[in-house]
Amino acid sequence: MSVTTTTHLNFRGDARAALDHYRSVFGGRVTAVTYQDVGEVRVEEEADRVVWGEVTGENGFHVMAYDVPSSQPWDQGSNPFYVSVRGDDTDEISALWQKLAQGSTVVHPLAPSQWAPLYGMLTDRFGVTWVLDVAAPYHG
Repeated sequence: MSVTTTTHLNFRGDARAALDHYRSVFGGRVTAVTYQDVGEVRVEEEADRVVWGEVTGENGFHVMAYDVPSSQPWDQGSNPFYVSVRGDDTDEISALWQKLAQGSTVVHPLAPSQWAPLYGMLTDRFGVTWVLDVAAPYHG
């Protein structure tokens, strides 16, 4: 078992450009999944925005990003990032979730999602928003 943390940056329409920029700076590979790709288009103009994206480099660089949909509040100064905890074992992620959830506000319950065997989001009592999930490969 292993767990990693990754900075998860939040944007409003600029995630793909940011990911491409970070790839140009740090090298590596961009993966970008759109709202259309996962069948979650609620506003047609947002269909090609990023619901899940990352840059991973052979040098160990890793950053994640997504475009917060217009149906959710977003302020670049107050919620520009999440801490993402990704693991490969559902029991381990579930145990970490239970501990983090104490005294937290659950934003999205830990449950299976279209892109991961488990995915959940919460804001802890210190105001830090955490995303926990079980890694699953994306095959475009």
